[in-house]
Order: sequence, then C-alpha cells, then structure tokens
Amino acid sequence: MKIVFPYNHSFFAVLMVVSLRDASSFYEDMISVVDRLPVQEEFRRVRHLYLSKPSSPRISDDELARVLENVPHLEAIVLSGVPDVSDRTIVVLAENALNLQEIDLSGCHAVTDVGILDLIAKSLPLQGIRLNGVPLLTDASISAIAKSTPRLIELELSGLPLLSPVSIRDVWSFSRKLRALRLANCPLLSDKAFPSSHSDGIEHQKEKPLPPRPVTWMERLPPLILRQSADNLRVLDLANCKITDDAVQGIVSHASKIQNLNLSGCSQLTDRALVSICALGGHLDVLLLAHVSNITDRAIVQCARACANLRCLDLAFCRNLSDMSVFELSGLPSLRRLSLVRVHKLTDVAVFALAEHATGLERLYISYCDHISLEAVHVLLKNLKSLQHLAATGIPSLRRKGVHRFSEPAPEDWDEDQRAAFRVFNGNSVDGLRRFLDKEEQRQREAEARNIPFIARSDDSQDLY
Repeated sequence: MKIVFPYNHSFFAVLMVVSLRDASSFYEDMISVVDRLPVQEEFRRVRHLYLSKPSSPRISDDELARVLENVPHLEAIVLSGVPDVSDRTIVVLAENALNLQEIDLSGCHAVTDVGILDLIAKSLPLQGIRLNGVPLLTDASISAIAKSTPRLIELELSGLPLLSPVSIRDVWSFSRKLRALRLANCPLLSDKAFPSSHSDGIEHQKEKPLPPRPVTWMERLPPLILRQSADNLRVLDLANCKITDDAVQGIVSHASKIQNLNLSGCSQLTDRALVSICALGGHLDVLLLAHVSNITDRAIVQCARACANLRCLDLAFCRNLSDMSVFELSGLPSLRRLSLVRVHKLTDVAVFALAEHATGLERLYISYCDHISLEAVHVLLKNLKSLQHLAATGIPSLRRKGVHRFSEPAPEDWDEDQRAAFRVFNGNSVDGLRRFLDKEEQRQREAEARNIPFIARSDDSQDLY
C-alpha cells in the first residue's frame, strides 16, 4: 500500500520564514572585538577580531592560540598588534575558522611559509590577505596564494625582502579578481615581475644584444605575456621597486582602469613612464611620484591634460619640475591634495596659479621651496577657502615674526635648527594665520598712508606703534 503525503505550500513557507529569521538573528548577535581577546562567553559570537595595536598586558602567542581554537565563526582577523604570532597559531586558525575571509598578518615577523601554506591548503573563502613586513615569506607562499584563492580581491605584500618576480608573475596570471595589489619596498622585484607590453615578447628579447655582464636567473625569465587583462585592478603600489618605463607600459596596457598608482621612489622612471600613464585617462585618481627625479615639465603637462580627474598628486623631490608643471596642474578641477616638497625651482608664479585656479585644494605641501614669499602664501590663504592643511617647513619667508605661533609643534626628536624652521598649519591654525596676515597687511597699508615706517608685530593688535 502506497501512502501519499500532500504537498503543503503554507507549511514550507512557514519553514522558510523561520529559517530566514534564525539566520538574521544569528548575524545580529555576532560581535567585533577590538584590541583585546574575547572572553569565554563571547567565543561563539566573535565575527571580527582586530588586534592592530599592542595591548597592555601584552597578548602572548599561547593565549591567542587558545582563543582561536574556540571561535569557529570568525570571518576577519587582524594580528598586526601581536608580532610574536607563530606558525602554530596560524595552523590553529586555519583549522577552526572555516569561513575566514580576511586576514592581516602585517609585522608578524615569526610567520613563515609553513603557516601560510597550511592556511591556503584549507581552501578558505579568503578575499583579503595582508602580509606586509613578514620577512621570512618566500615565493612558495605567494604562488600558492595566487593559485588557490580564486576569490581574492586584495593582496598586500609590501616589505618582503625574499619576494622575487616568479611569484608575482603567478599573481598576474591567476588572481583575476584582484582589485588592490601592494608591492612596495620589495627589493628583488624588477620588470620581469610585470606584464610585457610586447605581444611578440620572445622575439623582441632575441633582438637585444648580449649583455656586457653575466645574467642572473631572474634576467633569463621570458617576458610575461598575458592573454587576459586585469580590468578589476584599481590600486597598485610599487613604491621603491626597481622597475623601468617598460614595466609601467606593460602594466597600463593590461590594467587600464587603475585609479590609485604609487610609483614613489622608482628612480629609474623617466618621462616615457608618464606618457604610458596617460592611457589611464579619467580613471586615474591618485598618482604618487615622489623621488622620481628624472621626470620633467613636459611629461607632467601631458599627464595633467590626459588625466583630468586627478585628485591627489605627489611630486616631492622631483628636482626638474618648475612653475610650468604647477601652472598646468592648477587647472585640474578635482585636485584636492598636492605635494611639491623640495621642488626648488618653484617661485611665487606657481603659488599664484594655485591661488587663482585650484580653488578646491584642501592639502598643500610646499616645504623647502626656498623661493616662495610670504606675500604669495598670503594670497594663497585668502583665495583657497577649503585649505585645511599647509606644510611650509623650511621656507625662509615664513620665519617672519608672529607666524610661528600658528604652527603645529615640531617633532620632539628634531634638533633646534629644524624645530625653528618647522611650519605646519592645520584646520583652525590655517584660518588663524590667514586672519593674522590680513591684519598685518591692513596695518602696512595704514602705515604707508600715514607715511610712517611699518613695524611688523607678532600679536593680534592693530596698533601701528
């Protein structure tokens, strides 16, 4: 005899509502723990554990391991505030946090390939991995990350002295969803780590003459020819890497939608790199070129015209630049932050251009630009009502009486001469300096009208004597 149960739509609808309500209740009950270890009653409710600052008393590796054995619902963890974390603790984390999506081990100097390889072997749904300043990691770990974490969208590998082009080539080849990649201060990285712009890369390599010295195994690597593009990549940090114009050209040809590009300290770059960057056009939002001393006005002018949406630009220590570059940059409608530290060729003409055209500027760094006058700074302050930060350390004209009292205090470890030259103005102090210079300008005009000598004051008095 066959028994048939009727399908009850209302019954299954009730089950669905109950299950959704339970799931909602579960997530509402989860907590984030910041700069401390959770207590036993919180173990099963911890979703995020952020230990980014050293605690007092100091958290030991053993204590951390005992906690991680009992937090099965962990999705994000930051351990940069526990520098003594060991591979054993990373293994414990991998065995218990089966839904781990983000991990930050920056500064954990004791972690090695053993812990990272075990973490990757668990096939966790990782989307963000930060391993900055973990000096013992090698290519084995990074290649495993690239090949085994298909959901990865953020990877930070700055300050890894053993990282070579081999593993970074795997990142370009396999991490297709990557949105942010940080590789600053990796001394072994060269052009070989990045995509080649030559579709006939091998033939192009054969045409080169024999090198005048023995080549290394890294130099023997063939050009990286990619058939896919990195359209998802938005942030790329290559500060202080030994790359040339060829690497920049290859990167831009494969990742044409980069918004934030850091090339600070890449001293081998020339104008040709900036010409390649122009291809990013309106996508480029932040461009950092500090200490790229070979670039000239011609390249900056071309870049400013091509990348009209630039919001943040760092040209500190670019010694070949002059007023021409600033004159062109001042017309960028979205410019909010501009650094021109130690660009010695700048004069008042550049400052006047910023005062007239860069009305949305919020942060300006002109320290050690010796030829800028106090009058030009005053015009700048009067015109730029949105300015919230002005760094003008080392400018002789700002040693005028009364200006120093509006500056932020100098760092304690600076010597007496450096402290005397320190001039950094923030927020209300910018407004205070503006009002003070307005008052002094009015006093000077009154003194000239009365045909009497003008004597500068350091206080807020309007008196001429």
